[in-house]
Amino acid sequence: MCGILAIFSANGEAIGATNFQGSEHSLRELAYRQSGKQRHRGPDDTGVLVIEEQGVALVHERLAVIGVETGHQPLVSQDGNVALIANGEIYNYVELAEQIGKRLPGYRPRSDCNVIIELYEEHGQELLQHITGMFSFVLYDRRRRQLLVARDPYGIIPLYMGQDAQDNLWFSSEMKCLMGVCERLQIFPPGHLAAGTVLQIQPVRYHNPSWRQLTPTRPVNLQELRHQLELAVRSHLQCDVPFGALLSGGVDSSLIASIAAKIMRERDANYKLRTFSVGMPGSPDFEHARLVAQHIGSQHTEISFTVEDCLDGLRDLIYHLESYDIATVRCSLPMFYLARHVKSTGIKMILSGEGADEIFGGYLYFHKAPNYDQFHEEMVTICERLHVSDILRANKVTMSKGLELRVPFLDTQLVNHVMSIRPQDKIPGALNEFAGERKWRMEKFVLREAFDGDYLPDAVLWRQKEQFSDGVGYALIDALPEFAARHVTDAQLQAAEQRFSINPPKTKEAYYYRCIFEEQFPGKAAANTVAKWTPRQDWGCPEDPSGRAQAAHNQAYGKC
Repeated sequence: MCGILAIFSANGEAIGATNFQGSEHSLRELAYRQSGKQRHRGPDDTGVLVIEEQGVALVHERLAVIGVETGHQPLVSQDGNVALIANGEIYNYVELAEQIGKRLPGYRPRSDCNVIIELYEEHGQELLQHITGMFSFVLYDRRRRQLLVARDPYGIIPLYMGQDAQDNLWFSSEMKCLMGVCERLQIFPPGHLAAGTVLQIQPVRYHNPSWRQLTPTRPVNLQELRHQLELAVRSHLQCDVPFGALLSGGVDSSLIASIAAKIMRERDANYKLRTFSVGMPGSPDFEHARLVAQHIGSQHTEISFTVEDCLDGLRDLIYHLESYDIATVRCSLPMFYLARHVKSTGIKMILSGEGADEIFGGYLYFHKAPNYDQFHEEMVTICERLHVSDILRANKVTMSKGLELRVPFLDTQLVNHVMSIRPQDKIPGALNEFAGERKWRMEKFVLREAFDGDYLPDAVLWRQKEQFSDGVGYALIDALPEFAARHVTDAQLQAAEQRFSINPPKTKEAYYYRCIFEEQFPGKAAANTVAKWTPRQDWGCPEDPSGRAQAAHNQAYGKC
């Protein structure tokens, strides 16, 4: 995983010296300087390619994980015509390289992303029907003077696009690289591609599975579900550097760690997976993570933090997160603290359980879904908003420390399988009709049932859902509003709509985060890139996103 930045001249001709912040910059200087704002994403190497006569600049900040010695970018085709910068991992690159080798004898990709060039030369933009992984990339065909830009189906890898005052087109992994140069900003949407000349570029959807529009009717097959998750984890273990797994003690991260440990011991019977958990002293996550670590025989590390540790990093966090959403900020604070420690151990890639709640309907407010159709529609909605909430957090927080995070639950094949299961089998609460028997069942029941018996202790496999920021310690969730209240007056909050016309904050905590964001990313264009997430209030859910606020941490759990 890396950072990419691209600049394309509006007219396809050379871009002259640019006056930026009071001094003249060549195209190469400007591109290198702006990309430097995301150099934390790629601490191992910076690659720059400039095509002066066509006004094109490509910059790649590299975190070397696959093809460590050979994967320098930008990548260029054998004839020099096609150039590529890619951020992410192509998980089926080995199989694709074998297919390409039948057409090009002796072909050996320099890295997993190298196959994108050969697939483009053979299939054009249809290459996106052949690759699976997490990615965003910008490809330039200098002979045709056309570009191809794409982002993975669920937005695991971030990508922004913007235009400057001269209508030159910019792309970047992080918004901060476009600040100060682009007057117009937008998120490049997941599951979309844009192809053509600079003037023709318009994102269009390439990933459009049937479950986006139709409520599925296929009953769950527990054995096949288990098999699909095992396949997803196996594909995510391609790595040429030391790696580990996050272990919160919840069912999602615990399953990923357990499956990964089992697969790695197929290769080395004495293998010990490195696992990490984070929390405040006495947090409920620590106890359950220890149970899992002992069960799977991992080399486990607990990282403890205080409220003050998290509050100290709040401003830095919002800068890296590029968001002011309360739920996103809250959940990011412990991971921000954790990522730094994990990277200090020499690990460059970490596995995570992100994505399971979206595809299995695991959030506590799903207990309030009134019927099967609305339950499924809400899962589709939150899957399509992952890139502005949980996955945005997971990617940007870990990459702020040069640590790659992988999410097997969001493997494209697995998501399609799970989202094609009928909602009757997945819905939590009294509407569940698993195996034709209607009775109350807990969230993510089919996932737990599929792995019942061997991978995890029952105390973890059947543990109730916690919000990550709740599970690491309630004291932090209590301290954040109190801390914000010391910085925001009643009068300021009352005037919030006048100061912030876009997504006006409704609490002092939200107001405080918004002020920090505004200092670092001024202007309406930046504010518009942030989506606010709250549970479904039309289902009777309170706006506060914490698990406790959903009335699920008390004796009414089964009736929430």
